[in-house]
Amino acid sequence: MKKGKATKHRIQLSRLKDKDPEFYKFLEDNDRTLLNFDDTDSSEDEDSQLHKLPSFLEDASDDEEEEEKLSRKTTKSKDFIKVTEKMVDQWKQMMKCELTPKLFRKITQAFKAAVAITKGDNSMLGKYKVEDSMVFNALVSLCVQDLFGPLDKMLKLKPNKDTKKLVLPSSSPRWQRLQIDIKMYLLSLVQLLSCLTESSVIRAVLRHSIQLVSFFLCLPKQCRLFLKQLIIHWSTGDETVRVLSFLALNKICRNKQDVYLNPVLKQMYIAYVRNCKFTSPNMLPMINFMQRTLTEMYALDTQASYQHGFIYIRQLAIHLRNAMTMKKKETYQSVYNWQYIHCLYLWCRVLSTLHPSEILQPLIYPLCQVITGCIKLVPTSKYYPLRLHCVRALILLSDSTKTFVPIVPFLLEIFQQVDFNKKPGRISVKPINFAVILKLSNSNLQEKTFRDGLIEQLYDLILEYFHTQACSIGFPELALPLIVQLKAFLKECKVGNYCKQIRQLLDKMQENSAHITRRRQKVTFSVADRAAVDTWEKETEVEGTPLTKYYSHWKKLREKEIQLEISGKERMEDLNLPEIKRKKLTERKEADKKEFKDLFDSDNSSENENGVIRVKGEMKMAKDSNSDDDMISDDESGEYEVEDAEEFSFGDEESDEDDENVQKKTKFKPKKLSKSDLTELTQGDEDQLEDLDLSDED
Repeated sequence: MKKGKATKHRIQLSRLKDKDPEFYKFLEDNDRTLLNFDDTDSSEDEDSQLHKLPSFLEDASDDEEEEEKLSRKTTKSKDFIKVTEKMVDQWKQMMKCELTPKLFRKITQAFKAAVAITKGDNSMLGKYKVEDSMVFNALVSLCVQDLFGPLDKMLKLKPNKDTKKLVLPSSSPRWQRLQIDIKMYLLSLVQLLSCLTESSVIRAVLRHSIQLVSFFLCLPKQCRLFLKQLIIHWSTGDETVRVLSFLALNKICRNKQDVYLNPVLKQMYIAYVRNCKFTSPNMLPMINFMQRTLTEMYALDTQASYQHGFIYIRQLAIHLRNAMTMKKKETYQSVYNWQYIHCLYLWCRVLSTLHPSEILQPLIYPLCQVITGCIKLVPTSKYYPLRLHCVRALILLSDSTKTFVPIVPFLLEIFQQVDFNKKPGRISVKPINFAVILKLSNSNLQEKTFRDGLIEQLYDLILEYFHTQACSIGFPELALPLIVQLKAFLKECKVGNYCKQIRQLLDKMQENSAHITRRRQKVTFSVADRAAVDTWEKETEVEGTPLTKYYSHWKKLREKEIQLEISGKERMEDLNLPEIKRKKLTERKEADKKEFKDLFDSDNSSENENGVIRVKGEMKMAKDSNSDDDMISDDESGEYEVEDAEEFSFGDEESDEDDENVQKKTKFKPKKLSKSDLTELTQGDEDQLEDLDLSDED
């Protein structure tokens, strides 16, 4: 039989007395029980202490079901305090007097329970439980509208002399005591933002959240969750929600740039790309808003903006290079899509807005190369809308950064490729909106609206580009290729509307060229004197040129049209106008008879049962074989029936055309008059003599 473990341990302790007497003595003084223990153990005791497998194994699923039942029983048996409207009103009155830490804890726990209802998570329930929707609304309203002021007062924060910097609540002596409750409240607020769908409620919660930005800055975990929700609402909410979300994002990043700016810029750019996949007239204002606000975020730190711009412009260039080398449909689609175009326009806007910047200056050239490469990738007429979008981005970049970009050839090429004299293959009433399309179908290319819209787009873009160069000392040389091309177009084009627009554009170009040439003849400096050239151009800009004056007037009209398009109002030609059906004669006359029965009582006129106006007179209108029987009829009583009196207009003597039309429809058979009857005619009615047959008979 083997010795037990206790016996072995006893032998080891005895050896320890010989090997290390000091340690053994230490054990005797401090832990006597360790040395004096019962060693009456045996291998049988050890065997009995060994674990033996049971003869029957139970199913684990049964145990899990029992545990779930027990947990349900415990949750049911757990007593919750039901929040009522009366309790909320009491908390509101108490908070007006003074907000204490105890009261703040009650409110935060109740708010957490209210948020648990929206999430459907019972594990979030704490001490309180909210079951009524009215109580939920009252509790959320209490927190959103009335909590911040008393909370700020309770923390006793000292105002900062520097108004640009926020006063962090962590500097308050009460922060440690309230930190746990504030964490709970902020986390519940973020969870509430994630599950709300009503825009009015989201706006109210966001306004309250902006007040609590300083609290979020003290709690990194809650701040990261809050930023995530803000970016979602910034990219997908309605107009006011987007603005409020951006204000909160900007406020957080301005106060802690080193911590949050880089990740926020990255996530905002990804959200921008994700939400500009589809473009429509309703989506354009949202996309423009994201571009402007994202540009403002990049303006916070140009060094970080350069890093992001370098990475993403390089990524755009890689997609373009793959499309140019592989020449497959899939690679073309990776470039010719709305996300790619909107990204190009975003970086043009960023570089234009932040100019002049020595840090961002090196990004201008590669961005121009990517845009021109995008235009040349598939230079067919189907992708003219995409080309126009790229040209518009280049104009923005060239104008703001004062960088010359050869844009005119991309526009003149369209004049050479499109036959504007070609008769349309099919007619479409609805015009093509070039602002929301990238590609034209084969049927679009056959429509007249395609050429109409293309001429308008070329007119706008040429005018916009040359307006940016209107004060340049080299304007005549820059405009010469365009003037030659426009003259050639006017010689070949046979469509009057197109020639009218192009001729107007040509006149303004020539007028501006002549103006610059006259001013240029008076200068005394050389072309190499850059400072003198800049001074001359600034003076020219102050004085104004014919093209700049015309452009300012044209721009106002154009902006009104764009605002109408953005607001969703359709043009008159886009509407399917209903057909106006004229009421039947009897219905209209009966209605007039009821409404004006007492107004026109006269002996000279009366109405019969059919509502026909009968006029007494000496002359008779006889039916003619060429006249319209429905318009004029004759009866034996010498009265004339006019079934539709509105067809006849009694105007001035100048309305000769109306008189001729009436005479064509009606022919008069004149009555023979005597000479004595002529004396009754006035001198002003001599023109009527031409229709009368005069004789001497009585």
